[in-house]
Amino acid sequence: MVARRQDCGRIGAATWLALLLLSGCAGGNYRPVSDTPVRVGPPYVVRGTTYVPAADPSYDFLGYATWYGAESGNRTANGEKFRPGWITAAHTTLPLPSYVEVTALETGRTIVVRVNDRGPFAGSARILDLSKGAAEQLGMRVQGRVPVRVRVVNPPEDDRDRLRHGKPARERPPMGDAALRNLRAQLAAGGR
Repeated sequence: MVARRQDCGRIGAATWLALLLLSGCAGGNYRPVSDTPVRVGPPYVVRGTTYVPAADPSYDFLGYATWYGAESGNRTANGEKFRPGWITAAHTTLPLPSYVEVTALETGRTIVVRVNDRGPFAGSARILDLSKGAAEQLGMRVQGRVPVRVRVVNPPEDDRDRLRHGKPARERPPMGDAALRNLRAQLAAGGR
């Protein structure tokens, strides 16, 4: 009788080990979607360029945004599962997660995005990679690359909660024509 209990114990342990291994293969080891802890991270090098993550509450830049989506199922730099349909983005140095307001300079459309990944790593003019869902919400998926203004924001908790659950934040009013003309001129002049 004791031998049988030991055999069952071995079978149970083997089954337990197999289940643990399979859960790892199934992607069950992603970090939960959360705003804590906020991670700044150490400097890192990609293709010979050093990036130094830092908190920058005054971040407000003009440049270009692109979108990515083929990485479905991969882990983001924040440890979360990449979900292409969610309203997320990749940035080279902002803390993970961060929230940014993205304005398409061609249309004035403005959205809030949750930054949970690193990138883009292709030239200094590209300042943000949007998920497919964010690109669709911004109305730039067909173009693939659009001029944008990106600035750090601190949205209300209900917008943060919506973004943490894959939903868009509340709609923001579009930017006015005069402000858009000003920002386009600054981008053309190479300004911040």
